[in-house]
Amino acid sequence: MANKIPRVPVREQDPALRAANFEEVCYGYNAEEAVLEASRCLHCKKPRCVEACPVGISIPEFIAALHEGRIAEAAAVIARDSSLPSICGRVCPQETQCEGACILGIKGEAVAIGKLERFVGDWKLEHADQTPATELPACNGHKVAVIGSGPAGLACASDLAKAGYEVTIFEALHKVGGVLVYGIPEFRLPKERIVAREIEEVKRLGVRIETDVVVGRTVTIDSLMDDEGYEAVFIGSGAGLPRFMGIPGENLNGVVSANEFLTRTNLMHAYDSSYDTPIYVGKRVAVVGGGNVAMDAVRTAKRLGAEATIIYRRSEKELPARAEEVHHAREEGIRFRMLTNPVEVLGDERGWVRGLRCVEMELGEPDESGRRSPVVKPGSEFDLECDVVIMALGTSPNPLIASTTEGLETNRRGCITADAEGATTRPGVFAGGDAVTGAATVILAMGAGRTAARAIDAYLKDKNNE
Repeated sequence: MANKIPRVPVREQDPALRAANFEEVCYGYNAEEAVLEASRCLHCKKPRCVEACPVGISIPEFIAALHEGRIAEAAAVIARDSSLPSICGRVCPQETQCEGACILGIKGEAVAIGKLERFVGDWKLEHADQTPATELPACNGHKVAVIGSGPAGLACASDLAKAGYEVTIFEALHKVGGVLVYGIPEFRLPKERIVAREIEEVKRLGVRIETDVVVGRTVTIDSLMDDEGYEAVFIGSGAGLPRFMGIPGENLNGVVSANEFLTRTNLMHAYDSSYDTPIYVGKRVAVVGGGNVAMDAVRTAKRLGAEATIIYRRSEKELPARAEEVHHAREEGIRFRMLTNPVEVLGDERGWVRGLRCVEMELGEPDESGRRSPVVKPGSEFDLECDVVIMALGTSPNPLIASTTEGLETNRRGCITADAEGATTRPGVFAGGDAVTGAATVILAMGAGRTAARAIDAYLKDKNNE
């Protein structure tokens, strides 16, 4: 029986080697491994994996095609619902979504859906010149602007292009991809080999992309709609405004946000000696936080030559980062100081970081999120030596777009207010992804982009009485 076959392990780069380079950690499946893993799928009549996928990929259908060697067909099945399979196969938290719902996972190991999606996505990229472009309907004559070229914007633009709209993405930075290029490290998501080629697939749908356009400065939503003829706008500008703790010493030299640290490394190639991007890691780096961004930052610091430590105020059980990322970090020699919280950044006479004053924590009653609240253990204060402190405490949206767009409401966290379909308080303006929810995952942003695309299509058809 299919469920008697053990999950096919995935090959990875040796931890001792990869901790000193930025090459991809996970090698993925080869064709033989992918077909064997695909044979484990039970093809449930009511596939819970599909219900758990934020973009609703027909998972059993693509796995069946892959198992029978019809890889092009498997790619076409995925393409109906996802424009970024090679990316999602690498960075989505499958263990809490599709694989977390897999029936095989109840008594054993779930089907490796993410690794299979990655295999199919990579195959499609390798055979792009042999794959016919998606047949598109005739252009319907309506223009839609998409702000931001991250996962939400790319997903929204793709679906709108497939529906016949003339779509232009406006990106503030000089590189396309949003968090995919500035936030996620090369060793988890190769930029030229994967991200750039996935974006080329979006362009093949007819989507135009303009870079170095800061909406709210270069142009405004009003000017796009009133002067340039865009009938609807989707805001997928992400959440790039970092949070800090508000403790003494945070203004010392050597305290940076994870956003800045990762942007310098990823987008500005600080890891590549042929670039002159300035970056300082010192000898000892402390990363405050326990999410995926914290893991990305601490593993990057390790690769840049520092002794790197995670400081997290709860226990390992409460770590919000993916289990795979925590496992990889431990393999690479990352230190973890759990149940620890900084109360002050310590500086030297030159104004540079020399350490962190911390307190030990213990877990009390659960808070609103269901996680046990950390409380300070009396008399537990101690100092931790470090040269650099990276704050990875979450992000919120940049207020520029909301502050320059009349009638666009935001909530107390600075996130754009939108309904379940992505409609904002400004007619014709929709939003989704981290700009609405605050920092979340790539696949949830894609799901929001797809939902908004359907809502924009319905809005414009109703508006134009089609």
